[in-house]
Amino acid sequence: VQLVESGGGMVQPGGSLRLSCAASGFTFSSYDMSWVRQAPGKGPEWVSAIDTGGTRYYADSVKGRFTISRDNAENTLYLQMNSLKPEDTALYLCARGGVATGLDNNWGQGTQVTVSS
Repeated sequence: VQLVESGGGMVQPGGSLRLSCAASGFTFSSYDMSWVRQAPGKGPEWVSAIDTGGTRYYADSVKGRFTISRDNAENTLYLQMNSLKPEDTALYLCARGGVATGLDNNWGQGTQVTVSS
């Protein structure tokens, strides 16, 4: 199992970023998938999940600003992040699993998102 995130960077408050997670080594379409973030000095925070049927779930802190999606033909998970805030600064990781299944031990290495003026 391999999960490789990309798309992070530095952006000003109010800006947008689109994260990608390329999955390989398993049948991507058969798994719920999630995004998790970890800010400096804090534990992991679940951000969003999408199940195999396309139902989406969001943490209250990102609801209305972030959109999760998946492309099963390309084995890729996405996170569109709009109206970014400084408190969104974190390492963003994709993980296999979701709300109903829980996360398993397969996580990517993460991509850094920094929101600062």
